[in-house]
Amino acid sequence: MTEKIVKKPEEWKKQLTPDQYEICINHGTEPPFTGKYNNTKLEGTFKCTCCGEELFSSDAKFDSGSGWPSFWKPISEEKIEYISDNAYGMVRTEVNCNKCGAHLGHVFDDGPQPTNQRYCINSISLQHEKDEDMQ
Repeated sequence: MTEKIVKKPEEWKKQLTPDQYEICINHGTEPPFTGKYNNTKLEGTFKCTCCGEELFSSDAKFDSGSGWPSFWKPISEEKIEYISDNAYGMVRTEVNCNKCGAHLGHVFDDGPQPTNQRYCINSISLQHEKDEDMQ
């Protein structure tokens, strides 16, 4: 089981930029087609901006045309926290980092095979790192 990271808002504000804080802690959303990882073809691992937890592999990244980086699966289901989100008159599933609780985005059932899942993730919630054997 993952040991949880718990911080007060003031601690997160010292660690994160104002944009990172708004999206990761206040559950905001970056405008579509503006994130640095939307069109990237970088190989490696995408980690949580807030705690560095490995969340998604470039092997599972695909172009959904949605305007946000999309993945068809996380590295491990245990890395993701799923929360029902009924805001704005929609029924969605929010995905957060299971280690620190940072908001990542949402998951939808309109992705590619084999999972049919589309993890629609804010670029600002992620940090890319090349795999060690690629460096």
